[in-house]
Amino acid sequence: MRCHEVDYEIHGDDMQIVEVELDPGETVIAEAGAMNWMEEGISFEAKMGDGSNPDKGFMGKLLDVGKRALIGESLFMTHFTNTGNGKKRVAFGAPYPGKIIALDMGKIGGEIICQKDAFLCAALGTEVSIAFTKRLGTGFFGGEGFILQRLRGDGMMFVHAGGMIVEKELNGEILRVDTGCIVGFTPGIDYNIERAGNLKSMFFGGEGLFLATLQGKGRIYLQSLPFSRMADRILQHAPSKGGKAVGEGSVLGGLGRLLDGD
Repeated sequence: MRCHEVDYEIHGDDMQIVEVELDPGETVIAEAGAMNWMEEGISFEAKMGDGSNPDKGFMGKLLDVGKRALIGESLFMTHFTNTGNGKKRVAFGAPYPGKIIALDMGKIGGEIICQKDAFLCAALGTEVSIAFTKRLGTGFFGGEGFILQRLRGDGMMFVHAGGMIVEKELNGEILRVDTGCIVGFTPGIDYNIERAGNLKSMFFGGEGLFLATLQGKGRIYLQSLPFSRMADRILQHAPSKGGKAVGEGSVLGGLGRLLDGD
C-alpha cells in the first residue's frame, strides 16, 4: 500500500471520537486542532502539505499551502508519528455534534470529493487537495462555496458531518439535495445547481433558492444537520441585549445582568 495501514476505533454517538492505532513508524495526518489525546511515544509536527509526495520540493509545498489558504483551512497539517515501541493510540474529535465516517479509500475507488471542512484525519500517504466545480453557477450558488476538497489514497481516511449520516448509491438516477446537506461523493457523480422551483417556491418555500442535483453512478454521503443550519438556528433563537447573549430562565434574572454590568 502507498498509504500507511492504520487500525482504528470510533467511540461515542453524537459527539464521536476516532482513536487511531499506530504501529512503530506509522503516521496519521490531521487538521490543526483536531487531536483530543495521544499516548506517550507519539510525536507530532506541523508541516506544510499532507506528506503524500515528499519529493515535491519547497515550491510544490508552498503551492499546497496556498490552496489550503484559498479554502480557509490552516496553512499547516499536523503529522502524528509513533516513535516509540509497540502500538500507540492517538484520538481525534469532530468540532461539532455529528458522526465520523471511516472510509477505506482502496475500496471506494481511491478518491472522494467532499465539502471543504469535512476532512478530519487520514493515514499518511493520503493526498488532500482542492477541486474546483465544473460550472460557475455551481460555485456561486452552491451554498458551500466554489471549492470542494479532493481526497485521494488507498488507506483509511476519516471525515465528519453534522447530525445523522445517510449513504446512498446512485446508478444513473437523479437526486436533488439541499446544498448544505452534501458531505461527499465519488468521482462518478455529476454535481450541479439548479433553481428550486418557481419564484414563489424559491422565496417562500423555506428550502433556499437553489438545490444541488446529483446524477451518475457512484456513492453519496449526506448529512441531516449542516453546521451552517445549526448555527443559524442558534443565532435566531438566542436572546440578546446590546450584542450580548441573555440567558432566558436564569435563576438570577435581572440581578444576574446587573452583576454583569448591564
